[in-house]
Amino acid sequence: MSTKDKITMKWSDRSRILGMPITFTKYSMSDDRIFCEKGLLSVKFEEILLYRVRDISMKITLGQRIFGVGSILLQSSDKTSPVLELKNIKNPREVKEMIHRQVEEIKVQCRMRFGEILEDPSDEDSFDSFE
Repeated sequence: MSTKDKITMKWSDRSRILGMPITFTKYSMSDDRIFCEKGLLSVKFEEILLYRVRDISMKITLGQRIFGVGSILLQSSDKTSPVLELKNIKNPREVKEMIHRQVEEIKVQCRMRFGEILEDPSDEDSFDSFE
């Protein structure tokens, strides 16, 4: 039994092709993290701590609207994964709101400010990743 199996997930989905979950990319969210697992033979795991999420945006193209999917872009202060895109997921509006609520809840639990989190002025690359 892996560590991830012991974590209670609040949401999970797969990236979809033509609206069907036939890809090898899985997304999930626990109380404090978002996970992304990609691959079949060689698997890559990514995770972002929710309190590090700085911005959440959503994109739904015409093709995605036809198949009832959309993409959510998470920008974070994480050094290894500053941007995570949840591509072609079902019910993107509801998922975006669920992520937003969970991010705000975890920030309150961690006693973080609701306003903007300021970057370390000594970190010269802090704004390069968002351009």
